[in-house]
Amino acid sequence: MDSELHPEYSVDDDQEIRLRPLSLQEFLGQDTVTSNLSVFIQAARSRAEALDHVFLNGPPGLGKTTLAGIMAHEMETEFRVTSAPALEKPKDLAGILTTLSPGSVFFIDEIHRLRPVLEEMLYTAMEDFELDWVIGQGPSARSVRIPVARFTLVGATTKAGSVSSPMHSRFGISVRLNLYSDDEIILILRRSASLMDIEVSDDALPLLAQCSRGTPRVANRILRRMRDFAQVLGDGRITVDTVRHGMQRLEIDSQGLERHDREILQTIIRNYNGGPVGAETLAISIGESVDTLEDFYEPYLIQRGFIQRTPRGRTVTNLAYEHLQMEAPSDADQRFLF
Repeated sequence: MDSELHPEYSVDDDQEIRLRPLSLQEFLGQDTVTSNLSVFIQAARSRAEALDHVFLNGPPGLGKTTLAGIMAHEMETEFRVTSAPALEKPKDLAGILTTLSPGSVFFIDEIHRLRPVLEEMLYTAMEDFELDWVIGQGPSARSVRIPVARFTLVGATTKAGSVSSPMHSRFGISVRLNLYSDDEIILILRRSASLMDIEVSDDALPLLAQCSRGTPRVANRILRRMRDFAQVLGDGRITVDTVRHGMQRLEIDSQGLERHDREILQTIIRNYNGGPVGAETLAISIGESVDTLEDFYEPYLIQRGFIQRTPRGRTVTNLAYEHLQMEAPSDADQRFLF
């Protein structure tokens, strides 16, 4: 994807694109996912067939778009990219499908937001590689089937539960991406620093990894900001002192929590006595949408053990009280039982 063709992209977006690996060997982390995909790709190539349709699920920033591009690169075929909100009418989808070359990888981001009429069009295209198209109106209307090349649909979503069962069942390969460990993030940071010609001390890498929310996109963003601090306020080399100073100025703590993360925890504690509180109520309280709360903030807070989801709503844990240096009520542990 060329930034010159997309002037709305920032410089950071362009750098992020250049950091994306082009092969499964370069893709760090998610070892089970990449090893299985390698088998499926080799098998499809040996049979001279298109790769089966792939469903990618996981939080933002873990590499779903990158993996889709790698599949196209490994299959040595065309890569077409769009997002569900950009497909408004049947002709938008039909225009793409009818121009795909054999074996193409067609990537739809945010596939859970696909319109029902377009989803139904995809059913036939995914199974029979044909499009049902209605010509004419009224009594003279008739349906014709338009053949399309055998292609691979890669659908990505952060909300697998919002994808309809008929759509999900049509994907032959289902992949779940999980948050990365600190060790995996360190490997990614080393690679990114090398590609961007950034000098980072070995003892600064674990601290950077701790602040990266288990997400490569966040890790690369923080690395670029630390480069700025090192260049302007230091000698250009990212050290532990550079990271600590930069994190303080960016209001990111040692657990990778940003100011808004801490506000979420503090809101639950102060306004709702530690919880439980429903997602909609909490979203209104912090001035965010429910989708943003559930897709961006909650996964990391839950993974780090600061929040638990209970049948009655969100509840902060004792670990959250300790991290915020706030006193937990005596009945805090009992709230997870109801």
